[in-house]
Amino acid sequence: MTDISAIDESGLEEILSEPTEATRKVVAALNGDVVVLGAGGKMGPTLAMMLKKASNGKNIYAVSRFSDKAVKTKLEDAGIKTIEADLLDESQYCELPKVENVFYLVGMKFGVTDNQPLTWALNSFVPGLAARHYQNARIVAFSTGNVYPLVDLNSGGASEETAPEPVGEYAQSCLGRERMFQYFSQLYGTPVTLVRLNYANEPRYGIIVDLTLKILNDKPIDLTMGTVNLIWQRDANDYIIQAISLAKSPPAILNVAGPNAVPIRQLAKLIGKELNKEPKLISQEAQTALLSNASYCFSVFDKPKTTLEEMVSVIVKWVASGKKILNKPTKYDIRDGKF
Repeated sequence: MTDISAIDESGLEEILSEPTEATRKVVAALNGDVVVLGAGGKMGPTLAMMLKKASNGKNIYAVSRFSDKAVKTKLEDAGIKTIEADLLDESQYCELPKVENVFYLVGMKFGVTDNQPLTWALNSFVPGLAARHYQNARIVAFSTGNVYPLVDLNSGGASEETAPEPVGEYAQSCLGRERMFQYFSQLYGTPVTLVRLNYANEPRYGIIVDLTLKILNDKPIDLTMGTVNLIWQRDANDYIIQAISLAKSPPAILNVAGPNAVPIRQLAKLIGKELNKEPKLISQEAQTALLSNASYCFSVFDKPKTTLEEMVSVIVKWVASGKKILNKPTKYDIRDGKF
């Protein structure tokens, strides 16, 4: 992996948005232009930038409320056409571009317990609006591994065939999102891929950032949710873009995660070694955790390019140097679904 110790946030995003040759081929094979709905979040900007780099002249549109105008400017500087829109407002859909390819990234996770109605509206109502509006397109829709039940640590993780058993209202509303895309896919014959992701990591957010901050600040790390999935965001972006090649009706389902279930105890010690600090570990590992099996993804698209050790090294150096982070903790350790 490229040494990021001397680069700024713009340089980081260049790295996170660099497509592989496989991704370039998938995008080149697409008919028509591309829109990214919900492009202003954690993954949206670099996903849109990767699409643009691989676009070979296609128009790439980014749609968001863009509460952070700096993100909008950044995307425009990359040659991406931005559209400010509130996707809860059905009247605004007539302003969206008519394109053949859609990446749907809209969603709400944090603050669910304070505003369940908005969570359900964003996670289950908006998908219906978008799926109906883009009924003639190909769609990749973000979902989450949270729709799965907690599984035994030795199970290998939940596969695409595992029946959903969402815990808590956030996960339930995300299953609602999937059901909306499934319904409209069956109604209109829209080809769709549902991507169940957990957990993407880069130097500004993710589980590795969360643990690094805890170790730096001498805060305890609870081991109850004792094992997690980790994937470098650039690798996740590659899989998500390539997932459009799998779209079908009824929708395809694709787990996107790292190749190994990583014990939090092991991860904390790796980070502690980088920081030369001993992590404070409390509690004991439960026998179950939220884990996904991405074997199918790897069989179709090959394994991730970035190793756990590479991720830890670059992320810890970034955080420890005081560079910008997003202050959006993953809350990976929550087991009751109350985000």
